[in-house]
Amino acid sequence: MRGLATGLVLAAAMALPAQADDDIRKRAAEGSVAEVTGRLVAAVEGAGATVFARVDHAGGARTAGAELRPMELLIFGNPKIGTPAIQAEPMAGLVLPLRVLVYEDERGKVWLAWQDPGEMLDEVGGDDDAAYVAPIAGALDKLTAAAATGG
Repeated sequence: MRGLATGLVLAAAMALPAQADDDIRKRAAEGSVAEVTGRLVAAVEGAGATVFARVDHAGGARTAGAELRPMELLIFGNPKIGTPAIQAEPMAGLVLPLRVLVYEDERGKVWLAWQDPGEMLDEVGGDDDAAYVAPIAGALDKLTAAAATGG
């Protein structure tokens, strides 16, 4: 059943619309994918937010007899900063809670990647200049910075 659930998550992720490169924010990180994701979990929980899921894409691929470089997706949120966006535009519930991908590139470098919150919310009819965008962007910046170096 676990393999099926992972497969469904992978299929859902592949069904999302392709994002333009300038919509994606990236931050280089020190350590392995598992270490960086662990630091991100600690930062999220330390900030009072909730981790909803930690998806091991490479592990899921192995269950299907395929290979991926190390890659994990963390899904998390904080109703204090996400709820205003959903109140303003219910379709924001399609892109929230937040997601950060931690992955190893072809050169072995580890990265954190996430979609720009203004662009993400704009795609579902939200106002990318609304007051609720800055706290979401600030949280993502702070959390990914802490995970990148452990500080």
